[in-house]
Amino acid sequence: MLRLHLLFTLLLACCSIGRADEESGPDPEAVQRPNQYETDDITVPAAFADEPVRDLSVARAAGHLQDGATAWSQQKKCISCHTNGTYLFIRPRLTNSLGLPSEGVRQFFLDELAKLEVMDHKRLKSGTRPAQVIYAAAGLAEWDVHVLHRRSAETDAALKLMFDLQDDNGAWTSLDCWPPLESSAYQEATMAAMAAGALPQWLPSIQDPGLLDRVERLRTYLRDTEPPHEYAKVLKLWTSKRFDGILDADEEQAIVSMITQKQQADGGWSLRTFAVPEQWGRGNRAEKLRAERNFDSPTSDGHMTGLALIVLQQSGLDCETESVRHGLDWLKKNQRASGRWWTRSLNTDKSHFITYSGTAYPLLALQLAGELQSVDVGKGAPFPTSR
Repeated sequence: MLRLHLLFTLLLACCSIGRADEESGPDPEAVQRPNQYETDDITVPAAFADEPVRDLSVARAAGHLQDGATAWSQQKKCISCHTNGTYLFIRPRLTNSLGLPSEGVRQFFLDELAKLEVMDHKRLKSGTRPAQVIYAAAGLAEWDVHVLHRRSAETDAALKLMFDLQDDNGAWTSLDCWPPLESSAYQEATMAAMAAGALPQWLPSIQDPGLLDRVERLRTYLRDTEPPHEYAKVLKLWTSKRFDGILDADEEQAIVSMITQKQQADGGWSLRTFAVPEQWGRGNRAEKLRAERNFDSPTSDGHMTGLALIVLQQSGLDCETESVRHGLDWLKKNQRASGRWWTRSLNTDKSHFITYSGTAYPLLALQLAGELQSVDVGKGAPFPTSR
């Protein structure tokens, strides 16, 4: 298994000679990099900028999502926003195109929630735990909508635990680290609102006055708090599609215009153009980001292109709209050999976990545009991988 992995990685490095991405140049050290995800049974090679592109493969992308979520859960044994949290939030929505998501990942979330539920409340509100509960609630709600097609007791319990951890200002405690997915209380609040609004019948069914008050505190926070950067404005618009009362029509149109104006000449979008370096997290990535070779002209990436296309389409722009059509063309031309879409991390140049959401978001964007073919994978079956 290891020998096959090394051979595959060497092939990728060799194929990259002569067409290296302008972000970093050729990467002769790629074979020495740690695998992005790895267990006894799963090996996902490192992500790197000059990985060659391939013709669009839905199965290869779906396989990356499956392997990454499974390996992270088995190896790290926690809910992370950047990998298995994104899996359970996005993958159920792709059920019609890709088949059923992994029951194993959902069960892992339920097991983790059972541990969190009995934890001391003060400890539960510290560190990454509020984010873990928020992503668990969001993922379980998506599972109910797209897989079970009914509201489950497990999701009810997760949503109530989520609101039990809410701060008085309507947001949640955040470490403001690892942008863009765990970088501010604002980002976590948008995810909590997405979780609360996923099941159409959940919010109207609330009768407990205390819980109703917490929901309204969240609504007030998102409506009245200035987003920390333009990326957060994109999240606010996405959230407003299922959690009303946080944007009016003029504000929505202003964000749509902002997104379309940031589209790059090649049709994609770049995460790095949606905030100045000092605005990410605590601003402690600014020196790294400003030192990047292409700081003044960042390349388009899978995370932001996928997210922009999701939000634009859910805001009423169809796939015949010029900006959407050009964005979809970029996605279809820029998938990498491993099945990922490249996105450079804002944090370190080691693991580039952002390529995970940078793969999940493009798949959802393509599905919204009717660009995914149905794949028969069986119940939670693993996809073929690149190893």
